[in-house]
Amino acid sequence: MAAEFGRLRKGAVNTTVAAVVVAALAASQAPGVTTDDAGRRVTTGTQPSADTPAEDSATGNSPYYTDLPPLNSPNPSPSPSTPVTPGASEAGIPATVLDAYKKAATALQDAKPGCNLEWQLLAAIGKVESGQARGGRVDANGTTITPILGPQLNGNGFANISDTDNGAYDGDASYDRAVGPMQFIPSTWEWAGRDGNGDGRKDPNNVYDAALAAGHYLCRFGWDLSTRSDLSSAILSYNNSQDYLNLVLKWLEYYRKGTHEIPDGTGTLPSDRSDDTAGASPTPTTPTTPTTPTTPTSPKPGGSTSPKPTPPATTPPSTTPPTPTDTVDHLQDAGTAKLTAMAGDTFTEKISARAETEAGKGVAKVRVRFTIVGRTDATFTGGEKYAAVVTNSAGEAVAPALRAGEDTGEFVVRATLVGRSIPGLDYTATVTERAADTLTRTSDTALTCTPGGEFTDQVEVRATYKGAVADKVAATATLIKSADDPTENDKGPYFKDADGRTVRTLTGLTTDANGLLKLPKLYADDTTGTFLLRINTAGGATLTVELKVAAAETSPTPTPSESTSGSPSASASPTA
Repeated sequence: MAAEFGRLRKGAVNTTVAAVVVAALAASQAPGVTTDDAGRRVTTGTQPSADTPAEDSATGNSPYYTDLPPLNSPNPSPSPSTPVTPGASEAGIPATVLDAYKKAATALQDAKPGCNLEWQLLAAIGKVESGQARGGRVDANGTTITPILGPQLNGNGFANISDTDNGAYDGDASYDRAVGPMQFIPSTWEWAGRDGNGDGRKDPNNVYDAALAAGHYLCRFGWDLSTRSDLSSAILSYNNSQDYLNLVLKWLEYYRKGTHEIPDGTGTLPSDRSDDTAGASPTPTTPTTPTTPTTPTSPKPGGSTSPKPTPPATTPPSTTPPTPTDTVDHLQDAGTAKLTAMAGDTFTEKISARAETEAGKGVAKVRVRFTIVGRTDATFTGGEKYAAVVTNSAGEAVAPALRAGEDTGEFVVRATLVGRSIPGLDYTATVTERAADTLTRTSDTALTCTPGGEFTDQVEVRATYKGAVADKVAATATLIKSADDPTENDKGPYFKDADGRTVRTLTGLTTDANGLLKLPKLYADDTTGTFLLRINTAGGATLTVELKVAAAETSPTPTPSESTSGSPSASASPTA
């Protein structure tokens, strides 16, 4: 059986951190809550919002450890030869866990430098969520010796999150539980999970995977964690509680002052938890079999009889009203138009799905997850492959805009209902190659050359598509025989390849970020006349440029009989 938060010794004094704020599942927008480009709600500022759904947090707003940092600063750190005292153990971070935090922060410096993620923030969250992976009880690869599971999120004092992973991550096919050193719920891990140790797997129980996932999670939405407001928003998105925010900030400040490495498995185990259970999780109980009623005994002398047998107790039907998710029978396409976009562009059409009852009535306030599947680099706005959207009053959920990458061809976007297993919807999207519909020269200078010479001006063209710059568009340039015969000419102007050989067709050309394409220098052989250069792009844009090769004009040479003075020539004197 997977290990859960264990019941540990109760601290002498409970911390002042209050119980976790369990978010209500509501679709209304409250002050301090915004919706990001991926369709998830984001708490802004330093105040949590009760209207932020628990599914939108990393942990599902699960309970967390409330132990406060030691009073004494960890500086100076003990030397390797110094015995590890209980206080030093509490101040230290297990070696493998510390390595995972630092590697994740380094990876984020490269992937998202504007986020300014500190490894100390990962350490602070890891301390509050799991006591640094239960004191560093991990194997050599960073995987916890036994899984770390939060309590069942069944609405009994916690958020109510029905199973989303068939128990694949948390071993619970009824309700979700937070999993691993960084306590991700399965629905969040599905899109946020990362492979931090390079083994080809995304395991929430591995501290390298979990730390890297936590880093990316905290750095989404363009947050800059060097600013207090964005730092607070990121922490609140992890667990929507002001007390949680305050506690993480205390540990962050503590670790910023310094810490040290301790051996794996020697870290201090946390003692208090926000739900006041000293780290215990509810343990599922095995239902008991009703006892068989006893047979009445014979009447005793004196006419007394034994009591009538008590019938077995029956479990009363549940009085819990069904949630909106329980009423959804199927998902229906809500009028999504054809999904086509050019590489690098944003799709103009958005995917829309409608959650309906068996009778076809729209169901509001349920969550639909949109997932990009297949071999494609397309993403939703914001760079995510997943987006969860709450249905509106008509039961419709509109996915964020899709942005095409450079991969052309078809891919699928799948819509599924969060919290119930019903058939999903698949939407096919097509990415076409970059194209231009117009080509124009950037100069109107005539292109002329003498036989055997070179053209002084290089041909430069600008490509546009529907009036906008057409960047990264493939093009071909060919010196053709005539306007009616586009085959390659065998005489007249030519290009040179890298080895100086004659080339009259150029392929593999691409317009730059401004839609400009400048061709290499042109040369002429000894043939004179008018020649044509034709440029074609993907999308059908064509431009034909005229080239002239002619001998240089020479000035006429004066004859000997001509006077250079401009006066009339002398004549014989008239006779008398």
